[in-house]
Amino acid sequence: MPLTAGNKLGTYEIVAPLGMGGMGEVYRAKDLELGRDVAIKVLRQELASDPDGLKRFEREARTASALNHPNITTIYHIGEHRGTRYIAMELVEGKTLRELLSEGPLSTKEVLNLATQIAAGLAKAHTAGIVHRDLKPENLMVTDDGLVKILDFGLAKLIPQGADVDPEMATVTKATRQGTLLGTVQYMSPEQAAGRAVDYRSDQFSFGSILYEMLTGQLAFREDTVPQTLTAIIKDEPEPISKLNDEAPDQLLAIVERCLSKGPEERYDATQALAAELESVPDTMSLSRRTRRRVLWMAAAILGAFLVSALGLNVLGLRDWASSKLTPAPINSIAVLPLRNLSGDPEQEYFADGMTEALMTDLAKIGALKVISRSSIMRYKGTDKPLGEIAEELDVDVLVEGSALRIGERVRVTAQLIDPETNQALWADSYERDLQDVLLLQSEVARAIAAEIRVAMTPEETTRLASARPVNAEAHENYLKGMFHYFKFTPQDLDNALSYFELALENDRNYALGYVGIARVWSGRRQMGSVPAREATKIQKAAVLRALELDELLPEAYHALATLKAWGEWDWPSADRAFKRAIELNPNYADARNVYSHFLHDMKRPDEAMAQIERALELDPFNAFYQAFYGGNLMFVHRYDDAIAQFRKALTTSPNFPFARKRLAEAFHIKGMYEEALEAQRSYLATMDDREEEAEALTRGYSEAGYVGAMRRLAETAAARSRRTATGANYVAALYLRAGENDLALDWLERSFDAGDPEMAHLGVQPLNDAVRNDPRFRDLMRRMNLPE
Repeated sequence: MPLTAGNKLGTYEIVAPLGMGGMGEVYRAKDLELGRDVAIKVLRQELASDPDGLKRFEREARTASALNHPNITTIYHIGEHRGTRYIAMELVEGKTLRELLSEGPLSTKEVLNLATQIAAGLAKAHTAGIVHRDLKPENLMVTDDGLVKILDFGLAKLIPQGADVDPEMATVTKATRQGTLLGTVQYMSPEQAAGRAVDYRSDQFSFGSILYEMLTGQLAFREDTVPQTLTAIIKDEPEPISKLNDEAPDQLLAIVERCLSKGPEERYDATQALAAELESVPDTMSLSRRTRRRVLWMAAAILGAFLVSALGLNVLGLRDWASSKLTPAPINSIAVLPLRNLSGDPEQEYFADGMTEALMTDLAKIGALKVISRSSIMRYKGTDKPLGEIAEELDVDVLVEGSALRIGERVRVTAQLIDPETNQALWADSYERDLQDVLLLQSEVARAIAAEIRVAMTPEETTRLASARPVNAEAHENYLKGMFHYFKFTPQDLDNALSYFELALENDRNYALGYVGIARVWSGRRQMGSVPAREATKIQKAAVLRALELDELLPEAYHALATLKAWGEWDWPSADRAFKRAIELNPNYADARNVYSHFLHDMKRPDEAMAQIERALELDPFNAFYQAFYGGNLMFVHRYDDAIAQFRKALTTSPNFPFARKRLAEAFHIKGMYEEALEAQRSYLATMDDREEEAEALTRGYSEAGYVGAMRRLAETAAARSRRTATGANYVAALYLRAGENDLALDWLERSFDAGDPEMAHLGVQPLNDAVRNDPRFRDLMRRMNLPE
């Protein structure tokens, strides 16, 4: 019997019905303990005695509650009240995708906005080994502000390790006869329709069917009967989208086509890759296909008529030009793919990676050339992706690929310059030197490539490329090993990196890069809050100054100096000069530009800041750190929706990136999306070491007083932790602000100032501080920090 308003299930009071699904009714209810609105799903009475139905119902709760993602509904509780089984979950208000589609196909921009969120949620579930198995527009809720939530994991299952059959999946014949086929027919995958085992790639097919409908307004497979529909899914291809929608980008059509491949092996190896590919699709097109065809035909006709006339009259020497060899298109951008390790020894990977980094660094000194940076390059290590696709993803004209081999004290590097359109080598050569001359070798390769592509270099750039000097072989090798660990950027890897940098200096006390490495480690430790800020600043400063004393043309040293001055000493003019010098010495220094963007926001120079972060992302488009920094920049100028999108993009690139999760929680808080903020905060704590106490405080506080109580308890626990560890006082202040405890927040901002917390540099632009911005204590802090108002 359906429930009515006022009925109670445990601590929940029914308010009104919301709808009915295949497994039960859904109601709006009030959580009488926590005072929040929730959605209650009640198992249909006729299924309550069905062991299989009950099993699937309870599995929904266990499965969905194991997921933690902004695009997946949060499960609060599973219970039973007088024989009635129910699940309490997050109440998502808005429209289902089915309701949105009832008005017709969506625009490309709308499709991409929704699709990237759906893919991100699916990627999270698939990474956890969970398959939805009933993905359809009815199970996708879109809130008023455009957030997508995936509903109803009632048919989801955990994939057994090594399983090659689906023990729960009935044959099509039996399931159709009994009317219990799991899933919704129009959105089934071929393997699901045929009753075979399914995995995450089945959801990709369902997702492709939904994308098809979003773009065309009609079903991909739309036969009159269930058997006919199942047969079409297994055997037939849907009508091409291009015939139904002239506006959809080709890249998006290719994604849909791949998702709708009949064979699972032809779809995406990982749903994260699908999500990342969707992120790269432009959401607008300057012209539709029909318009582009019309324009091209008109242009061809006009050009043809002009050429006939111009060639006959030799206008502007056109006939002479046409009879001569055409000049090749200029090459303005390049990517150095990870050099292959030919040693056969995995322990030598650091050497090949180090040589790749060095070659990129040398080429990056050429201001007229765009050189893609490390993070975006290393994702292609070991890939067999076609070079043309790589070049398109990175937006470069040519690629460098090759190999590195160290045998004893000899180093050999082979490199070739590839035209990605033809896969033809434009140039190739091999270089061999003693290990002590490795920098000379790298410089020689870079100069050869620059000469081949005829890129213009200034006299200063030419001099810098030719100024490489011999190095102590052991020192350089230990430096490469240190950087190999540094780029992993975990506390343990920073410890390992420091050991190698110190070994490098034992090998050669005058090795400038060794000091830069030490400075980087201590800057990272200060940033993580793993050591007292002033202690880290003191050690970083000594290392930076020694590096500059040894090499005044080292861009890495100026970058380290800039971070020291900005976040260690709060010396704004000196930091600005150091950032500019680092970028002058290496115009393609993406890391310097990224960090400089935050500094420029601190200085209230937002236009310059955005130009720097956008350039950094051009140079390293798949760098999760830069994507998250961009999100931070957008928060500084109060573009919170865009910031949330950027943080999600960063988490698609790197799902466990703490910085992105932490900032995402703040953005949700500022938007008033407190449930999402709570989940993002919980996710952030889960990615950090030794934060179980804080996670427990969050849960306890929420049970006591909702979101505000959760923030208050978390702030108190973080404050206690801060007194016995190097946990940043600024972080504690931010938590108290989110709890509405402004006086306590100001107390902790004072502690942050006294401790030299690097986060104090953002005092004037951190949006959370708006709550206390006019308080005399805050204004006094701004004055002491000498920050612009």
